[in-house]
Amino acid sequence: MKKFTLSIACLLMCFMAAQAQNDWMKTSREEAMKKIKKEDPTDTIPRLWRKGLNLNININQGSLSNWAAGGDNFSFSLGSTVYAYAFYKNGRRSWDNIADLAYGYINTTSLGGRKSDDRIDLTTKYGYDIGRHWYVSGLVNLRTQFTNGYLYDKDSATLTSKFFSPAYVLLSPGFDYKPNNEFSLFLSPATSRFVFVMDKYLSSQGAYGVDTGKHFKYEIGAYLSANYIKTVAKNITYKGRLDLFSDYLSNPQNIDVFFTNALELKVNKWISALLTVDMIYDDDVKQFENKDTGIKGPALQIKQVIGVGFAAKF
Repeated sequence: MKKFTLSIACLLMCFMAAQAQNDWMKTSREEAMKKIKKEDPTDTIPRLWRKGLNLNININQGSLSNWAAGGDNFSFSLGSTVYAYAFYKNGRRSWDNIADLAYGYINTTSLGGRKSDDRIDLTTKYGYDIGRHWYVSGLVNLRTQFTNGYLYDKDSATLTSKFFSPAYVLLSPGFDYKPNNEFSLFLSPATSRFVFVMDKYLSSQGAYGVDTGKHFKYEIGAYLSANYIKTVAKNITYKGRLDLFSDYLSNPQNIDVFFTNALELKVNKWISALLTVDMIYDDDVKQFENKDTGIKGPALQIKQVIGVGFAAKF
């Protein structure tokens, strides 16, 4: 029994000695690292990637019971946005990748359920620095949506869009001006744009400029894309993007416009308010009816969404 007790005591002493040695070595390493950094602050590995993700989720719900002022008995809305990026910089080479996603849904007693926002926007851009903040670059962009979209009348709903109906794919060689991390201006004199309408019903209507019954249209033209991200104040951030495209093959004077704006007001670490305003003009989207003439044609599309809810940045 004494031998057993002695053995246990020896093991405990060895364990305590090893633990003390480990703590001493850890402290020594930390002090050595601090000393190295203090003596030579330039001795660091260049940071090649800048990555991040911004997530916003807004939920609103309301109900009425015997409410004299009137209104829907029940309403529910959900809005979500995801902005993810991965920027690479090594010497003269840069590679920017952005995913801009959004989806919103609303349900009320009188109107039923329908979406209020829907966007898939993926961009990758590779560039080589030629001096004075200019890059020779190549850009690929995909823009489409997640689910079906409808134009609602009093008693009916007409299908107007689906996943990859339409989808816009850009292949664009050009020049990129990036004076800082806040602003970039991409210019291309010869951009190929592919318009896809994969749904049979929409293609049979000749939607989005494709020939009747076709699922694909090719365009080539001039392209401009300006991007701006600015921290306006400590808790206020603005993000904007303007895309312009002129098709050389058909009515080049009718410029397609895609303009998106987002203003985020941070309340605290997890709560924020988000205001988005999007504007689109496409001469090939002729599904909007003029109330005065009754004739369908293109029109400026405007979407505005505001919400307060959960926000997280990684």
